[in-house]
Amino acid sequence: MAEQLLAVNHLSKNYGEKQALKDINFTVDKGSVTVLLGPSGSGKSTLIRTLNGLEDFQAGQIEFDGQVIDSKFKAWLPIRQKIGMVFQSYELFPNLTVLDNILLGPLKVQKRNRDEVVKQATDLLETVDLADYKDTYPRQLSGGQKQRIAIVRALTLNPEFMLFDEVTASLDPEMVRGVLEVILGLAKQDMTMIVVTHEMNFAKQIADKVLFLENGSIVEESSGSQFFDNPQTDRAKEFLESMDF
Repeated sequence: MAEQLLAVNHLSKNYGEKQALKDINFTVDKGSVTVLLGPSGSGKSTLIRTLNGLEDFQAGQIEFDGQVIDSKFKAWLPIRQKIGMVFQSYELFPNLTVLDNILLGPLKVQKRNRDEVVKQATDLLETVDLADYKDTYPRQLSGGQKQRIAIVRALTLNPEFMLFDEVTASLDPEMVRGVLEVILGLAKQDMTMIVVTHEMNFAKQIADKVLFLENGSIVEESSGSQFFDNPQTDRAKEFLESMDF
């Protein structure tokens, strides 16, 4: 039986009078990939940001690796060190080299040995074909290269769990493949992940589970194969047709 890493129970979030998330319930097993799909404004990014404390919530709870997190929880720093997150925007410091951007968290937050972290970062840069760019600055990189650097930066913190929020949305089409290949490689290494994406073919390749959201609610939850081959709700069918999939 698979070991559960994350459980979300009756999670709700409001922005003023607008309810952005409504009674969200799901679990994530270790080593699995959960893909969040749905139209723009459905709550996907809001949900993924609540999972590492970037958004607060008003009701329900999150249980991560045995730690119960409710709406009053404040001690997010140790949790965030276990949960890596990569955004649509790269969030790289322009005044730091690629290597220094990667080293910042492990050295300043985790207080790790510099030589150890430099070796890990160099090895990871090698795996994403960017080892020759460690001394360059973000302005000298393409969007796809910056996004791969952002992934390496997150992985250098040795997370147990990775969150990807529309990481290819701002990239030119020819840059998308390299970023998606990195995420596919992580899936093959059994990295636990939640991925928000509009790349349907990629989602079908990678998803163990699909959560389809609309208006802040989970409309359908199913295995990846079932969702793409035989969706159970009319709304999910309409969505897939609209994506020309």
